[in-house]
Amino acid sequence: MHSSTHRSDVLVIGGGIIGLVTAWRTARRGLTVALADPAPGGGAAQVAAGMLAAVTELHYGEETLLALNTASAARYEAFAAELAEASGGLDIGYRACGTLSVALDSDDRLHLRELHALQQRCGLESEWLTGRECRRLEPMLAPGVRGGLRVDGDHQVDPRRLAAALLAACERAGVVFHRANAERLTVTADRAAGAVLDDGTQLTAGQVVLAAGSLSGRLAGVPVGAVPPVRPVKGQVLRLSVPAAYAPFLSRTVRAVVRGSHVYLVPRENGELVVGATSEELGWDTTVTAGGVYELLRDAHELVPGITELPLTETRAGLRPGTPDNAPLLGPTDLPGLHLATGHYRNGVLLTPVTGDVMAELLATGQLPEAARPFTPRRFSSVREESYA
Repeated sequence: MHSSTHRSDVLVIGGGIIGLVTAWRTARRGLTVALADPAPGGGAAQVAAGMLAAVTELHYGEETLLALNTASAARYEAFAAELAEASGGLDIGYRACGTLSVALDSDDRLHLRELHALQQRCGLESEWLTGRECRRLEPMLAPGVRGGLRVDGDHQVDPRRLAAALLAACERAGVVFHRANAERLTVTADRAAGAVLDDGTQLTAGQVVLAAGSLSGRLAGVPVGAVPPVRPVKGQVLRLSVPAAYAPFLSRTVRAVVRGSHVYLVPRENGELVVGATSEELGWDTTVTAGGVYELLRDAHELVPGITELPLTETRAGLRPGTPDNAPLLGPTDLPGLHLATGHYRNGVLLTPVTGDVMAELLATGQLPEAARPFTPRRFSSVREESYA
């Protein structure tokens, strides 16, 4: 243990992809930035599949979030190119391959038809295909596929490569890393002023960004009214390898609902196939379970029977940061100087470009961009006040 003090314009607490993109974009605006995380580049990005699914992930009641999702998706190609240059040439695996959502029975087909109608009402591009047309696109699909939605605008990246590129870009932009946990927020004269790390280091800053994912609500020292309403949602994911003899296995991301559970298969150009993901409200548990692996393989097998011939190379479980309305928390809190960039739930990878732009603009100018205003943390302030009344 040691005690030392370091000063910066901005302190980012949390080194997942959201914390890293916030730090990188902010440093590019000319502010001095420090970031506290024991293992920057880790977190949920190491488990995520990396689907950029603004259209196929549309859910009823989330039309407000759709605008933010589509705005971020539209920025991704340019973002990937800029990040490659800023990181010294690291590729994030951006792949404009499209997505195919399919139905395996009549109930699924009805659900997809309703989703297609919602997408059309929202002005989104998707095409209805018959089962035969789906199998023509993806010959490995099960013969029983009843129909599907082709969405050419929903792409993918590799979140692990994205995290590595952001880490390198931050280092090259002058972000100072403190590889320790933030133990307590420092509040001076009713304003966030920095944090104390678990190694005794004291960090002071003009502004603090809490971007610790599902852990964002556990930082000590945050006043009750500013604590982010974030909870962990467990997801289990499998990775398989596609031998050369089986390639090409799938040409695009394939999704379906099987017995009420969502399953997706994301093929990487390097031969990896990511299968996910369970959604479990189990608190902080990150155990990979036999049941979770079985359910994913069972559902994936119904969708693509040949998957059982592939080598299983990895099983992982991670925690998504969920909020009461499944939308992110972006912007100032009720504590001056403390901002949030967390709660992205299943859209963290998708929202990485727009989050970086939003937070950098806020930190550099004091103004929250219009696109982010529906997602201010203050939308929950009245709920919290009633809860503690």
